[in-house]
Amino acid sequence: MSTHSHFANDAYPANATIIAGHFNETDRYSISRPDGRSDWLLAYTLGGEGYFHIASEEKRCSAGDVVLLRSGIPHKYGAVSGKRWNFIWAHFPGMNETHYLSGDDLIVQHLGNAHLQKRVHRALQNVLQDSREQRPLWEKLCENEIRGILLLLAERSRAKFDPRVEETLHYLSRHMRERITIDELAQAVGLSGSRLSHLFKEVTGVTPVQMLNEMRIRQAASLISHAGRTASEAAYEVGFQNYNHFAALFRRQMGSSPRNYRHLAGESVRGQSLV
Repeated sequence: MSTHSHFANDAYPANATIIAGHFNETDRYSISRPDGRSDWLLAYTLGGEGYFHIASEEKRCSAGDVVLLRSGIPHKYGAVSGKRWNFIWAHFPGMNETHYLSGDDLIVQHLGNAHLQKRVHRALQNVLQDSREQRPLWEKLCENEIRGILLLLAERSRAKFDPRVEETLHYLSRHMRERITIDELAQAVGLSGSRLSHLFKEVTGVTPVQMLNEMRIRQAASLISHAGRTASEAAYEVGFQNYNHFAALFRRQMGSSPRNYRHLAGESVRGQSLV
């Protein structure tokens, strides 16, 4: 059953600059635009399979794939024969963030890990909700979500990280304050401890433990310089149990002791919040 209601057949509100929808279509669904459109199209597939056809090129998209179609490009797209296509989409005007991407007219990028899939899905859901409700600043809110997706796509196209390394980074970030063992980390990303350690260092140049500590030190430095935390408070908040160990790592990474770093950053109002 289609969910496109009155937005079908390009019957969009004439004054809208960002239009979004969530379609769940049978293989009878097909859109043809011989002259293209004046805006860009971003689509994220939740399930089933769709296709995009431009010039002599055809690309297919399945669950976890993000599609970006440049403005002004003649195209046709729809559900693959014998398949449904469940996808969420947004048309949007040109944005500077598209310049970070390749110059291809059609980009199909697979989001290899669950964290990024959820992030993009959530962003497009926000675009859909805000474009429906059209509160006073809805267009700016939608633009921010779309810009975030474009930058994520650009980052992935440049970094070329192994999806398991990406998932490891996300896990470390989410559990930064906890005691994490290599075995727990490896189990979370579906690898053995030795294989994860080798792969992670091969890609990033450091071990998972070193990366975790780098994340903690960066966060501690931010808390010290911007949130009014003392060195010992910051050490505890980012997950260090031993202050001397924290101080040694901090000095190595930041070039000064935590207390001197706080002094150089200037005394902040104690207890000042970041939010």
